Amino acid sequence: LIPSSVRYMSGGTGALAPNLKDALSGRDAPPAMPVMGARALRAQNNLLEALVVFIPVALLLEMQGQTGGWAVRGATVFLGARLFYTPAYMSEIPGVRSAIWATGHLGLAMMVLTLLGVLA
Repeated sequence: LIPSSVRYMSGGTGALAPNLKDALSGRDAPPAMPVMGARALRAQNNLLEALVVFIPVALLLEMQGQTGGWAVRGATVFLGARLFYTPAYMSEIPGVRSAIWATGHLGLAMMVLTLLGVLA
């Protein structure tokens, strides 16, 4: 919801100036996406790319009954990192977004290694 909210709640200058008429229309000509909205959209796309890996791995772990230990730790690390990823991306603090992204993928690796039997 963040990218669309930023697009329709800003007047292009970054200041909140709701454009309710455009938001409620057919959106054939949406307003320009502000920089913060574009960052939020890139963060959203990154989440979708990561979920393509996370969801099948989580389901396979569940199907194999590996629902504790490293599997849960990995999922918790991944989900925790994803919770902070969008605000970090939007804040544009150098290095923070990348560190959070790497932490999330470390959680995915923990899950995959559990699935493969490397971690117990």
